[in-house]
Amino acid sequence: MALSRAERCLALLLRLVSRACLALLALAARAAAAAAPAGPGPGPGPAPRAVPPPRRALLLVPAGQLARRIRARQVKCVEVVEAYIERIREVNPLTNAVVKDRFEEALEEARHVDELLSEGPSDESLEEKFPFLGVPITVKEAFALNGMPNTSGLVSRRNVIATSDAVVVSRLKQAGAIPLGVTNCSELCMWYESSNRVYGRTNNPYDLQRIVGGSSGGEGCVLAAACSVIGVGSDIGGSIRMPAFFNGVFGHKPTTGVVPNDGQFPNARGVRTSFLCTGPMCRYAEDLEPMLRVMAGPGVRKLKLDEKVSLEKIKFHCMDHDGGSIFVSPVDKEILQVQKKVVEHLEGELGIQVRRVAIHKMKYSFQIWSAMMSSKDSDGQEAQLFTDLLGDHGKPVWPLWELMKWLVGMSSHTFPAIALGLTEKLVKLNPGGNAKLVSMGKSLQDEMETLLGPDGVLLYPSHPTVAPKHHSPLCMPFNFAYTAIFNVLGLPVTQCPLGLSSEGLPLGIQLVAATYNDHLTLTVARYLEKAFGGWVFPGKA
Repeated sequence: MALSRAERCLALLLRLVSRACLALLALAARAAAAAAPAGPGPGPGPAPRAVPPPRRALLLVPAGQLARRIRARQVKCVEVVEAYIERIREVNPLTNAVVKDRFEEALEEARHVDELLSEGPSDESLEEKFPFLGVPITVKEAFALNGMPNTSGLVSRRNVIATSDAVVVSRLKQAGAIPLGVTNCSELCMWYESSNRVYGRTNNPYDLQRIVGGSSGGEGCVLAAACSVIGVGSDIGGSIRMPAFFNGVFGHKPTTGVVPNDGQFPNARGVRTSFLCTGPMCRYAEDLEPMLRVMAGPGVRKLKLDEKVSLEKIKFHCMDHDGGSIFVSPVDKEILQVQKKVVEHLEGELGIQVRRVAIHKMKYSFQIWSAMMSSKDSDGQEAQLFTDLLGDHGKPVWPLWELMKWLVGMSSHTFPAIALGLTEKLVKLNPGGNAKLVSMGKSLQDEMETLLGPDGVLLYPSHPTVAPKHHSPLCMPFNFAYTAIFNVLGLPVTQCPLGLSSEGLPLGIQLVAATYNDHLTLTVARYLEKAFGGWVFPGKA
């Protein structure tokens, strides 16, 4: 499907507008820095580039192992929670990832755990009921956590306090996890830099001048900075996998419909209910499956997590890039190199052959995602407009007026949110073209299911670049297409870290399987963690 002249002009126009706005942002930042009085700063000497490495050994234990130690009374739950609170207080002034804490409540819950264990129930009797007993957890602020704010970065919701828990949060708490607080996200969870007018911007723990991704960027950051060990994220265009990639941790987008989305704002409606996924994020691959079991609840029966997987029998496929879309950046050399190392390792150690594929329709990932996101569902219901969400059922938001206000510093919305409000109307100007793209998406879905089958895994870049500098996504707004395409295809995907680049920034890869074959990508993620080292803590020499 060749790009129309209109599409080429649109791509060029959007890039020019993005660069112009980035220049305006840079000028505004310089003016603000020049006008600001000298503050005390973080301390004597130059500002740190990254967060300091964790010093407490308790911060380096996977969640499942930590729960076993607590149940076996090898460590006090209070001691564990105190260690994580201390770590958050140490690095959060640098990262701004935890936007509201509940430390006192968490310590009280930890004391209850220690009291429960002192009464003498056996470790075996507790393990099944409380697989995450006493384990600290953080939650994306878009999810309801009783007593915590639930704004999704929208200024008009800054006084909204959750009075109940989202379903997945409730299930994790019932499994024994102790929430420490909620973490930052992009405005209305629809941009890949976690910055908003309620909480400000979150900084990457490996380089504070770079983004954490979005929209579950706060979660990716706290996990990478050893401020939490497991977390809750959501994903409609890569919002679990991009932050997991930029922060060097694990994130899993489950097969569509397995994990409930109830209790988050904004939630999906219409056709988007088939694209939004709630899933686990964690530092250690071994925690993905137990988290998925708890979060899915009865839905876990749709998966095959109890099936034993033989790595030698998996049919691996590899695709280096999307085929050269004009809407996204070329894939970085180091990302290609590390993907090549994965292929060489699989072939050398497992004695298999990784098949290289070129799926032509992947070149149109951004267009397919956009068209399917704005399409009607089977009942003819229209997709909800982003401008309606910006108004949050109140006064309507006029994107052009908001842009004018933003230019003079008077808008309560971020530029990416305003830009999305402006561009979503453009998608509807070509209904015939959109119908063709939706048809192409369904054809691509069939092609992927046939390719992967019951035993296939595709290796695909998580993003075309490593974590970019702050505001840079405005110059490459469609790079999220590398993750977004799999939302509209409904496939399970695991983002797996693969060490650090020459600049000390995380590298990684997406592992993709056919629907309900999540067990394959989770197994490969555990294998690659052992082979390539998994998470590497920031500040490591």
